[in-house]
Amino acid sequence: MSGEAIRFEGVEKLFGDSVAVRELDLVIEQGEFFSLLGPSGCGKTTTLRMVAGFEQPTSGRIYLDGEPVEEVPPYHRNVNTVFQSYALFEHLDIEGNVAFGLKRRKVAADEIKTRVAEALELVQLTGRETASPRELSGGQKQRVALARALVNRPSVLLLDEPLGALDLKLRKQMQVELKQIQREVGITFLYVTHDQEEALAMSDRIAVMDAGEIQQCGSPEKIYEEPAKTFVAGFIGISNLLPAIVENGGARLAGGEICPVAVPEGCEPGAHCFLSVRPEKIFLEDVVKDGMFTTEGTIVERVYLGTTTQIVLDLGDGARVVALEQNTHRSRDDDRWGIGESIKIGWHPEHALVLREG
Repeated sequence: MSGEAIRFEGVEKLFGDSVAVRELDLVIEQGEFFSLLGPSGCGKTTTLRMVAGFEQPTSGRIYLDGEPVEEVPPYHRNVNTVFQSYALFEHLDIEGNVAFGLKRRKVAADEIKTRVAEALELVQLTGRETASPRELSGGQKQRVALARALVNRPSVLLLDEPLGALDLKLRKQMQVELKQIQREVGITFLYVTHDQEEALAMSDRIAVMDAGEIQQCGSPEKIYEEPAKTFVAGFIGISNLLPAIVENGGARLAGGEICPVAVPEGCEPGAHCFLSVRPEKIFLEDVVKDGMFTTEGTIVERVYLGTTTQIVLDLGDGARVVALEQNTHRSRDDDRWGIGESIKIGWHPEHALVLREG
């Protein structure tokens, strides 16, 4: 598939005097797994509800498959929505739930049977046609909700935090399955979540939202490795944001060391900034290598996480960094660096970013 699935042109949504979505300009391509990611109240669910037709934009235009839809009622838009709450009909069996929309549209009985069987096979529920929703686990109920939406063959599937009610292990399993299903059916998925790992794991592209605006849009790799703003760096995973001053040739940290890092255009010497370094990019004393930028820190906390140990270090003047040490070749009781001990740390300058304040 190619072409545009959804286009937002200058879309704004107000609730009274409150701005939920501000001047949104965005194109989502056909066949794309696209995620809206951000904290509660950032405008992501309102954006999805405007595509579904449950909310109307205050201004601007929304296009589905190239056609404006502001005046099109929800039931005439070629989209379906999957919610966190499943919203299954308890009085119908699984087959009845999946077939419900097709029956309302008066699709022929033979075609309904074929399409329901295909949808249940897609979500790995073949053989459970006569089961009641009460007999299913949370993950199975979510699969039924997904099958019920996909059986209608929408051009866009809208998913509003659909995995939020599941436990961690099942959520991770469903992430893999959702991405596989999306690739198989080729339908555009517009996915809303506040879970950074979820968005990174499944998406072709991510739009990070805050206060009704898109702060950055790009591939998961671009968003994670090259955050454009301090909000994005801090929201996506863990990022060390160290206060610094722009210098010719880099950024000067509070301790006086200059990290030789590329400085964004327009960031003049003397300007206040943040140096962003991901925890996994930081090397601890015994593996610091030549060519790295190095400094010293005092260990103030250690947190055992199974595959890694999270180490928090104080660099002085209130600046702290989080580093991750792999536990591949050490036991849990191997406390070679204790709390209060000063050690050398380092990172490759190209793994650091200078971000403007704000």
